[in-house]
Amino acid sequence: MKKKTLAAMLMAGAMCFGLLAGCSSNGGQTSNPPASDAGTQESQPANQGGGFDVVTIKVGGIGPITGDLAQYGTATQWGAQIAVDEINALNGPIRLEYDFQDDTGVTDTAVSAYNKLKDWGAQVIYGCTTTAPCVAVAAETFADRYFQLTPSASSPDVTSGKDNAFQMCFTDPGQGTAAAEYLKSTGLGSKIGVIYNNGDAYSTGIADAFIAKAKEIGLDVVATQTYPDDKTTDYTVQLTACKDAGADLVFLPIYYTPASLILAQAKQMDYAPTFFGGDGMDGMLDMDGFNKSLAEGLLLMTPFNAAGTDERTKTFVETYQAAHNILPNQFAADGYDCMYAIYEACCQLDGIADMDHEQLCDALITLFTGGDFSVDGLTGTSMKWLESGEVSKAPVVVKVVDGVYVTQ
Repeated sequence: MKKKTLAAMLMAGAMCFGLLAGCSSNGGQTSNPPASDAGTQESQPANQGGGFDVVTIKVGGIGPITGDLAQYGTATQWGAQIAVDEINALNGPIRLEYDFQDDTGVTDTAVSAYNKLKDWGAQVIYGCTTTAPCVAVAAETFADRYFQLTPSASSPDVTSGKDNAFQMCFTDPGQGTAAAEYLKSTGLGSKIGVIYNNGDAYSTGIADAFIAKAKEIGLDVVATQTYPDDKTTDYTVQLTACKDAGADLVFLPIYYTPASLILAQAKQMDYAPTFFGGDGMDGMLDMDGFNKSLAEGLLLMTPFNAAGTDERTKTFVETYQAAHNILPNQFAADGYDCMYAIYEACCQLDGIADMDHEQLCDALITLFTGGDFSVDGLTGTSMKWLESGEVSKAPVVVKVVDGVYVTQ
């Protein structure tokens, strides 16, 4: 299906990427890009054409595509790949070449993956997916002067003291603070319980900020319960403590695998508070064998709703489903937006063909922190970045109704 311009296509979905049309060279005409191949890890640039020199930017991705955290890294890899395919289908002067390395969610492996990408000739680093590996790699990219944009590593430690590292996702403290403010403004939960993983930086960062903000604004937190790691399978002690304290809302700043067990065990205990989670719980509905009825009424904060009706979201979801036979979650959407942010920024840089990775890093830092650069994507509109590397965008709260997300 032909479109007159890329901008026209995106305006139909209430999101306009004017820069993309500006970078295109084919008279503004584009076709819907093909679905991404599920097995593709590297995207070759399109052929040169249009009477101009093509600049290819080599983007190296890092995340877990094997191991316990593979569902997160795979989602960011696949979402980014769809964006790369779309961008290169524009046949414009900027193309992206993409290679993704598996870090298995382990710090040492992530650094090895980064070194492989350097040997490959990467100019920009996309990733890592999870916090601890990203902190380690960000220290390396800072020393080596590579621009780095992570889709989902949300700890402030990722960017602290590093001018080259930026985040597409919400920070952990920002998410915890926003969750407390949302509960205060909506009046949900007269007594609140909190269950979190005290061995995980993501979970602890959100929980600490939530508890501090709740105290500041007068929320009644009646129970605070922890567990040591996501291999925990029995949460009855934590749930019993919340139930005995009279918590009618339980805040779960955790990932969806332990959250699914908590929902099931709460059902077995005949304990039915409102459960409220963060973006790490996105993806629960697509877990193999998960009973979606257990999540009925669940609230969570996420930057992306796969049930969105705007044209861009629908196209992304259809492409992702066609390639991988599952719905994309917010990790996939953040990955997609990362690639467009990198692409749009590169479109604005003069003399990019003559830049080495250090010069490109400095130019991208200046652009991202200058105040004028913004991106409209799947996970937010008019997204901008602070000098701290933190992204500025509004969170979305969704509720599970009849097995699907409904934006509140």
